[in-house]
Amino acid sequence: MKSRKRYKRLIMFCTSFIILAIVSVLWSLVWYSCYDDTIGVPFFRKGNWLVIAVYALLSFTFTNIYGGYKIGFLKRGDVIYSSVLSCLFVNAVTYLQISLMGRHFLSVTPMMILTFVDILCIFIWAILAHKLYQYLYPPHKMLVIYGSDAAESLVNKINTRSDKYEISEMISIEEGLDRIFERMCDYNSIIICDVKAEARNRILKYCFANSIRTYLTPKISDTIVRGADEIHLFDTPLLLCRNLGLTLEQRFLKRCFDMFFASCLLILSLPIMAITAAAIKLYDRGPVFYKQLRLTINGKVFTLYKFRSMIVNAEKQSGARLASENDDRITPIGRFIRKIRLDELPQLLNILKGDMSAVGPRPERPEISQQYEREMPEFGFRLKVKAGLTGYAQVLGKYNTTPYDKLKLDLMYIEHYSILLDIKLILMTIKILFMPSSTEGIEEPPSNSCKQGEIELEESLLKK
Repeated sequence: MKSRKRYKRLIMFCTSFIILAIVSVLWSLVWYSCYDDTIGVPFFRKGNWLVIAVYALLSFTFTNIYGGYKIGFLKRGDVIYSSVLSCLFVNAVTYLQISLMGRHFLSVTPMMILTFVDILCIFIWAILAHKLYQYLYPPHKMLVIYGSDAAESLVNKINTRSDKYEISEMISIEEGLDRIFERMCDYNSIIICDVKAEARNRILKYCFANSIRTYLTPKISDTIVRGADEIHLFDTPLLLCRNLGLTLEQRFLKRCFDMFFASCLLILSLPIMAITAAAIKLYDRGPVFYKQLRLTINGKVFTLYKFRSMIVNAEKQSGARLASENDDRITPIGRFIRKIRLDELPQLLNILKGDMSAVGPRPERPEISQQYEREMPEFGFRLKVKAGLTGYAQVLGKYNTTPYDKLKLDLMYIEHYSILLDIKLILMTIKILFMPSSTEGIEEPPSNSCKQGEIELEESLLKK
């Protein structure tokens, strides 16, 4: 098993290369047989090679961004979904490219046949590759070392991936490090969940010395340190945490990108927004837009715009709280537009005004943020940057992701910000639009996990 792990990256690379080679060869066959002679002036040999290389590069880039090559890491269904989404996007872009070269819209039939065959190959490849991965790398038998009840929530999540992980034993840090080290000898993978720094450091060093694979839930300080710069001015290593949010140059580039993104998307989505507005108005004759005060950079309050997805005056009786699953305040039209995030489109106006950014922490309501900060003072750290339309918490989380986990995801974004990361998260947002799990409401009743700020805080908000 250990010898197999040494070659894991190589095996996964070869597996990914196979599907990339298959779709590239299929495209080359379609190009040579259907399009090469129809673009006016056919390419010479190297020109044809370039067309095929561009297709392969696009396919690799988008499949990699969407996680289509993550056999074993993602569920088989997620790998198929990611690869198919990439295939549809790349084939559509490629068709527009070759039509541009031919100076008119070429026959779409060959591209449709290619797409169908690509999808069929992706299904077969994903099933066979997943079986190979499970054969070579059976689930890790894991020991969970926990320091609080927060471990229960994490274990429940890990148990949903029985194909990859197997929780064999749980042990409390209260049993002492000697007992823990003794139990660790029977495992090659452990999870450290919510353990105090001193004990956690000793466990980490022991794992490093004995080559034990270690998973741990990061603390807020861990997330900040991960974004630090290395300083090598002296013979003593230093880590520099600037803690200023984005630099002036980063803010300028981000603002330019936001203006371009919001302008283009607003123009493209105007027909969809018009239909959505009409549907909301016709349903109950109520207002189309819903306005709400939210927080952005440095605690500034602004008015956020959304398409109304709930009944008129939804919070008159219930007060401020998050939507729950099967919430009877949500209208049928609202339920649909929330599933594919159409209710968020008016926030493009907020981006153009400068209240928000395309990517960043989701803006919270002032009263909810205040309640979170009473239990979790670090929640205000998210306000180092502008609030965003999408971000890590939206791409990786759900509506029912705990505030503490959302905070850590937002800090990961702030500490690793780049324009390329913004582009990647926007592309990843397209992927989750049709994934129902990303729009789940909070459970009823809320669970009691993670002491630093659970969703049940919503129920204790003061009515206004």
